[in-house]
Amino acid sequence: MSLETNPRPLLPPQLVQTSPIVTMRDVGRRYGEVVALRHVDVTVYPGEVLGIVGESGSGKSTLLRMMNLEDAPDTGDYRLRLPGRDDGNLFALERYQQRMLRARHIGIVYQNPHLGLLMKHSSSGNVAERLLIAGERSFDVLRSKAREALDASEFPLSRMDHRPADLSGGMQQRVQLAKAIALEPALLLLDEPTTGLDVSIQALVLDTLKRLQRERRITMVLVSHDLGVIRTMADRVMVMRRGSVVEQGLADQVFQDPQHAYTQQLVHAKL
Repeated sequence: MSLETNPRPLLPPQLVQTSPIVTMRDVGRRYGEVVALRHVDVTVYPGEVLGIVGESGSGKSTLLRMMNLEDAPDTGDYRLRLPGRDDGNLFALERYQQRMLRARHIGIVYQNPHLGLLMKHSSSGNVAERLLIAGERSFDVLRSKAREALDASEFPLSRMDHRPADLSGGMQQRVQLAKAIALEPALLLLDEPTTGLDVSIQALVLDTLKRLQRERRITMVLVSHDLGVIRTMADRVMVMRRGSVVEQGLADQVFQDPQHAYTQQLVHAKL
């Protein structure tokens, strides 16, 4: 006889008895009188998609820049678990060490492609640039790996020598994605990757991301103000407001039964 007639749902398999790949603790950042982040903790598990949602100015993009080691916090500890190495607190590394670690192990797709691409270089050259920073020097290898990454991002290979400046917004995002995954990073960061794209193009980009995550088990952190995008992609959700995390949990739980008044407002506004 069952002791529980309505058992709690099991966590996704990747979240069970697994050590986190990303751990951030007590991250704080102030810009003058403005508090961008206040005592933020983040945990990301291997192979999952963590969605971070909140209104403009909530701190979600600032947090993503911290994860990408583009900005330094006033306080905090950041650990990235990589096979065979322990770099300690990444915030404490020298800038050169941070740059090399970022080049080899962290990929990012920005909302604005101009932040991630050299717009007047070829699309394949943009991907090759990341490989060069990581130390690859063989032209044949650079070309081959660039082609492979572009193909994985569903970019038309007939246009791999075209400049991003001559491509549509959706194609530019695919070049960014190819550049980000070229070295099979441990962590892929996505900062509003579909904002500004037509709905049909948004769907194509999200389908590509879901396929890559399913096939390669890439660990992703996705920032968006669009709850529809977060709901489509995320295993877990973290809700931010005014630099603080106000709610987090499994995506279905957060969207179906939000606990914090701000989360309820976001969900009901979307509905």
